[in-house]
Amino acid sequence: MKIHTQSLLALAALVGVALAEEKESSTKVVSSTTSSTVTPCVATATSGAFYDLRPDTAVVVAEGAKAPKGVPTEDYLARGWDYGSNFTLNICGAVVKRVGDVEGVDKASWKNISAYYEHGGKTYSLGLQSGTLVPRGRKLVLQYSGGSPCGLSDDKSKDKRGGVHEGAAYRPYDNEDDEEPKPKSKDSDKVTEKDKEKEKEKEKDKGKEKETAKEKEKGKEKAKTARRKSATISFLCDRDPEIPTAASFIGTDPDECAYFFEVRSQHACAGVEPHKPGSVGPGSVFAIILLIAVLVYVVGGVFYQRTVAHARGWRQLPNYSLWSGIWGFVKSCLSGISRLKSGL
Repeated sequence: MKIHTQSLLALAALVGVALAEEKESSTKVVSSTTSSTVTPCVATATSGAFYDLRPDTAVVVAEGAKAPKGVPTEDYLARGWDYGSNFTLNICGAVVKRVGDVEGVDKASWKNISAYYEHGGKTYSLGLQSGTLVPRGRKLVLQYSGGSPCGLSDDKSKDKRGGVHEGAAYRPYDNEDDEEPKPKSKDSDKVTEKDKEKEKEKEKDKGKEKETAKEKEKGKEKAKTARRKSATISFLCDRDPEIPTAASFIGTDPDECAYFFEVRSQHACAGVEPHKPGSVGPGSVFAIILLIAVLVYVVGGVFYQRTVAHARGWRQLPNYSLWSGIWGFVKSCLSGISRLKSGL
């Protein structure tokens, strides 16, 4: 009876340990998912495809330090072709080569610029760093925003409108009367006070209209200057490991606000998400299943042997004769080995 109670207590302890470990792992998973933020430059599609572009991010190497193996240390260059300028960019990070005197960008944000180009001795930003990858079908998209101001200004719009050339004569409209103006009578020269008041009111109305027109123009200028350059990068899967990651310029919109690039990389190919620390992996799942099976086998066998076969002591264990025979075989092997050692 003592043996039976001891075995039951041991089984209960094993079950308690297993449940405690499972609860601890589940709490770790919950806490990690609630407290941790989204990993930059990593994305999981709705289909389950996993993308990790962190190996393509160029990093800054300190002076005197060795560059890590397989990690890019220089920015990506994209030729502009007919655009007239070449582009420098990084993936999910700021450019390695620091830039300065960027048009329309605060000095504090210069270190966060992820794409830019130079033209006419000036530097234009195409957006600040971002690690938000967006899977769209088989494509992977990364966007930078908050670059230099863009859009057509009033000066450019005025240049596009045709001006009146010098020496141009006034051309009367067809509906104008050709008759000469009638001479004014003496009575018309007399202007009453009411007419003066009406003229003053008209002048006031005209002044108000001019002010509202100026306010509208200022609002338009603010709306135009609020637009800023951005860069949209589309990633394509290239499984050839010998071809390095390369970026190419696709085009821009007429206002030169949105720029489009294409990057080919082996890391843009869909993969399987790795095991996260703290979560239940395949080995843990197999161990839990095996433990449950052993517990069911032992507890169920003891219950059957005790209630149906009316066994007591060690014979309550399921297949007692088999396990006792195995234990006897192990004991005989150990005794034989000890005899051989003593004989030597």
